[in-house]
Amino acid sequence: MKLLIPLLSFILLLSSCSEYNKILKSNDYELKYTTAIKLYDEGDCYRAMPLFDELMTYYRMTEKGEDVYYYYAKTQYCLKDYYMASYYFKRFTKNFPYSARKEECAYMSALCTKQNSPDYNLDPTDTRKAIDDLQLFMDQYPESEKIDTCNYMIKELRGKLERKSYEQGKLYYKMEKYKSAVIAFNTTIKSYPDTKYREELMYLIVKANYLLAENSVESKKQERYQETIKSYRIFADRYSESTYIKSAENYNKASVKAIEKLNNN
Repeated sequence: MKLLIPLLSFILLLSSCSEYNKILKSNDYELKYTTAIKLYDEGDCYRAMPLFDELMTYYRMTEKGEDVYYYYAKTQYCLKDYYMASYYFKRFTKNFPYSARKEECAYMSALCTKQNSPDYNLDPTDTRKAIDDLQLFMDQYPESEKIDTCNYMIKELRGKLERKSYEQGKLYYKMEKYKSAVIAFNTTIKSYPDTKYREELMYLIVKANYLLAENSVESKKQERYQETIKSYRIFADRYSESTYIKSAENYNKASVKAIEKLNNN
């Protein structure tokens, strides 16, 4: 009995494959259509795709054209080919501008670009495109029930860009490129004023300014120590209770003494 069940399953699988191949090779497009829909509904997108691929041409100028195009895009999404899915969802909205599915396809196209967004440490091009596409969808469909979801996804995507900007500045800092680090830290704060890294970044600006001054030629030291003092005052004014405040005060005091020494020479 234990051997019989796997054997029966294998026979059924062979029969299923044989039947599928017959449908694939046949000229019965109505059967191909119903089979493709059935396979998609069952989650068998791998076998549904060749059928929809053929049906796209056959039903192109017919009443079923919209249905086939819609399922073709959905099958691409099911197969996680998000670039192709996004393309076809977007084309659907242009080819069928009066379709009841237009809003859904516009959203799915934007969702696909979000799915293509990589980790924060990789090329952010797709992440920026996803933000733009989601924002465009919200502009076009301000009453959509997907607005909250879109806002959540945009926040998530902006978090990736924020993290990348933050890490870029930290990398400059670790490489002792203090001038570039200060610029990068300020850029992060300006681009993401509510960033969770703000306190740390403002402290690091003080520290990087001081280290930049320390490693500068004599003619630039005073100006850069003054920048340290200026950045310290901004930091202390906002974060007087910070865990970094004592360290920042030390850089400020050291800068004041350094300027006094330079002026006395």
